[in-house]
Parts: sequence; C-alpha cells; structure tokens
Amino acid sequence: MEDFLSDRVGRIDASGIRKVFALGASLKDPINLSIGQPDFDVPDELKEAAIAAIRGGQNRYSQTAGVCELVEKVCGLAQAEFGWGGARGLISSGVSAGLLLSFMSLINPGDEVIIPDPYFVMYKHLVNLLGGKCVFVDSYPGFELPVDGIREAVSEKTKLIILNSPGNPTGAVYTAEQVKAVAEIAREKGIIVLSDEIYEKFSYAGRPPSIGEYYERSLVLRGFGKAYGMPGWRLGYVVCDECLHEVIEAMTKIQQYTFVCAPTPFQMAAITALEMDVSGHVADYKVKRDIICDGLGDSFEIVTPKGAFYVFIKAPDGMSGTEFVAKAIKSNVLIIPGNVFSERDTHFRISYATSNEKLRQGVEVLRGLV
Repeated sequence: MEDFLSDRVGRIDASGIRKVFALGASLKDPINLSIGQPDFDVPDELKEAAIAAIRGGQNRYSQTAGVCELVEKVCGLAQAEFGWGGARGLISSGVSAGLLLSFMSLINPGDEVIIPDPYFVMYKHLVNLLGGKCVFVDSYPGFELPVDGIREAVSEKTKLIILNSPGNPTGAVYTAEQVKAVAEIAREKGIIVLSDEIYEKFSYAGRPPSIGEYYERSLVLRGFGKAYGMPGWRLGYVVCDECLHEVIEAMTKIQQYTFVCAPTPFQMAAITALEMDVSGHVADYKVKRDIICDGLGDSFEIVTPKGAFYVFIKAPDGMSGTEFVAKAIKSNVLIIPGNVFSERDTHFRISYATSNEKLRQGVEVLRGLV
C-alpha cells in the first residue's frame, strides 16, 4: 500500500503533540499538560455574534481573501501599529493555514529557511513537505533570539527567516533590539521575514515587539484561537505592507484551490473580537505560569517564560527529554518531549493552559519523579 503514497508524505512525521493528545483520551482523568489550547471558553459576546451571523444568513462562501469588513479591519490595525503605507491582508483558517499558504507561495525545492531552535513543530515539516531545507539556529540555553547565529546562517539560498515571539514551546519574548538586528540582517540581503505572532496577546510584560515595526518585507501572522478561546473556530490572518502584495495575491490564489475561504460566520464574529479586551485572561495565565515555575524551580532547570502559555524545561541529569516524558506519562501526567520542537532531546514542554488545581497536581507529581 505504501507504494501508492507520494514521496512528500515520507518527508514528514506524525505530530508528537497529537500522539500525546490521543493518549490522554485513553487515560483515566490524566493531568493533561500537553495540548496548547486555552482552558477558558469563547466569550458570550462572540458566541452571540457568531449565532447572529448564522441566523442572519451569513453561511455562504466569503470572498477568498475574507469578509471585506474584517480584512479592512486587520489591515487598518496593521497600518496603525507598524506605520505601513498600504497593508494587504488575508483571512486564513487558523494561523496554521496561513503558514501553509505562506510557505507554498514562497518556498521552492532547495530554498533554505532559517529557523531558531527550539521551534513550533509545523515549521520543520511544512518546509520539508515543500522540498525546502531547514537551517536551524541554536538558541539554547536561554532561548533568546540568536541574532549572531542567524547572521552566520544566511546564504545565497536563504529564502525566509522565521520568527515566533511570544514563542512555542519556550514562551520566549524577543527584545526590540534583537528584532531590529534581524531586520537589518534581512534588509541587507532582501530576505522576507515571517513572524508567527499567534500568542501576541499573551505577553506578560507589555506588548511584544514585532518585525513589522522595523522591516517592510515582513509577513505578520496572527490569530483568534488562543486569545479568545476559539481554537476550534479555525481563524487567523496574514498581513504585509504593500511591497509584498504579490505574496498575499499568491496566497489568495492558492486558497481558492485549497481552503476556499475561512468560515464566514466566525469571520463576522471576529470583527467584534478585535474590539475586546483579553487582559484578564492574560493576568490569569501569568498566575498559572508562576504556579509551574515556582513549584518546579528548585527541582528543574527552568527559563521563566515571558509569554505564551508554555514552559520548556530541562530534563533531569542523566535522562533525555523522551525518557523523562515516558516516566511522567506512567504517572498519569501528559507532557511533550522536547525533540518534537527541537533537534535536541534534552527538554520537555509543559502547557499551563489548564486549571490551577491540575497545575498544582502536576507539579507535585513531577517533583516526585526527580
């Protein structure tokens, strides 16, 4: 049967995150610190907006690029935030779809894509799927943006630099100085920078810097799933300055033959979402972060995250990340081995997007395993 499969399928592996997620469904009341989805529900105001759109007949295809009012809204916000002259935008079926459309529009076989390591799992596999080459730049042990490493990694084949801040799996938030430095590297060679900012709302020390502020040849990807508790609604967007309008046009063309459009009633609700304040949830998640870091800080080597809702923790001495995760799962705690997100197998990832009670239970179990 394998002879019928395309060669590209062999370039990717099944998601390690989803494997643990599926395992959680088979365990009895596990302490699930594995999956990155908020534990709070969609605000009632947004539920009502989606219901009103459905009842009002907004159930047909939207324009391929998205509902015009929403596209105009995200472009206007980008222009105000980044000082762009004429932003272009596309509404995607989650940031994941935005990543795929971006990569399909830009990456040819043999093109090199620079990715700080650790990284969100999807980057590696999408680049491989398209025949590109990942060039990983190590950011251990502190997970800061490895500016010097990125500079050294640039070659004549470099097509794209990927940034993710606040980041998954580390929770790192890059500084303005670091982001500016990468902008200068990219500007010198005319390289496009793609910035995955799905966790942009979850920054615990104020608004995180964005490459869009410092570099005109940047693609900025943001979404609604994490900030508004609606990951199942599959809604994100991509914006760029007018100098990259051809990229948005290419993404829109590919969307015509793939996703067609993002879900229309949820796009209508997203117009309302852009006006909502989620700072209360962010404050709650800072408390959750502190439960994990304070509870495990004397037993594990931890870099305190400044954003998102993950902690990337070094496994105990003498154990790989995979070995420690296997031990934790036997104790009914679901966490993710670090090699899912890295070329190393030295760490594990905790998602603290769950109840405080579950977090405290998880802390006690993990401390007992050391």
